[in-house]
Amino acid sequence: METGDPLKMLKEWISASQKTVVLTGAGMSTESGVPDFRSKNGFYAHYDPAEVASVGAIENHYETFHQFYQRRIEDLKKVKPHKGHEILAQWESEGRIHLIATQNIDRLHQLAGNRNVYELHGNIRTFRCARCDHPAGEESFLAGKRCPQCGGPLRPNVVLFGEMLPQEEWRKTVEEASEADLILIIGTSLNVSPFNQIPFYSRGKKALINMEPTLLDDQLDLRVFGKAGEILSQLHSLLLN
Repeated sequence: METGDPLKMLKEWISASQKTVVLTGAGMSTESGVPDFRSKNGFYAHYDPAEVASVGAIENHYETFHQFYQRRIEDLKKVKPHKGHEILAQWESEGRIHLIATQNIDRLHQLAGNRNVYELHGNIRTFRCARCDHPAGEESFLAGKRCPQCGGPLRPNVVLFGEMLPQEEWRKTVEEASEADLILIIGTSLNVSPFNQIPFYSRGKKALINMEPTLLDDQLDLRVFGKAGEILSQLHSLLLN
C-alpha cells in the first residue's frame, strides 16, 4: 500500500498512465439516485433475487419479474448522470481513460457522453424476447406484450442470475485490463465474481475510490474513501493544475 496524499498520488498515476481502464459499480450510480441492490434500502431488501432477477423467474414468476423491472425502468426515467459521470466522459475525450467496464445496467455513462463502455452485466434500456431473442421495444415490455415473432415473454437485456456474462465484452475487458498501466476502480465492493478479478489481470497500478473498504483492499495499491462524484471532482481539479 502506498503512503502519502492519496489524491495527489492518484493524480500523478493518471497523468503518467498510457492506458487507464476504469471499473465502476453501484456506488457510481447511487449518487444519481439509483438504489443499490444489497444494502438495507436496496432493491433486494424488498424482493427475492430468485423471484425477480433469475432465469427461472421469467418462466415461473413472470408477473413478479415484470413488475420488478417495470418499476426499475420507471425509476430510471427520473435519474440523470452526476458530475462524476461527466468527468469520466471528459477524461475519455481527453485521452486520460481508455475504457469503462461497468457492472451498472443504467447506461448513465453513455448518457454522460462516454463512448467506450463495456456493459458486463447488460443494460436495462434495451429489450428482447426471452425465448427467441427477437429485439423488442421498451413500450412493448412495459405494456406486458408478448413477442410478435414467437409469442414468448419479453425481458430487458440484463444479465440475470444463472446467465453468463457477455463473452465478447468480457474478453475485450480482460484484454484491455492486461495492457493497462492503471486500473481505476470506482464504487464497487468487489464482492461479485468474476468482475472482481478484472484488476488482477493487470500488472499496473490498482486504485480504489469507494465509500468503504473492500475484502480485496490488501491487494490494491491505493484507496481513496468518499463519494465517487466528490473524489472525481477533486481529482479533476488537481489534473487541471
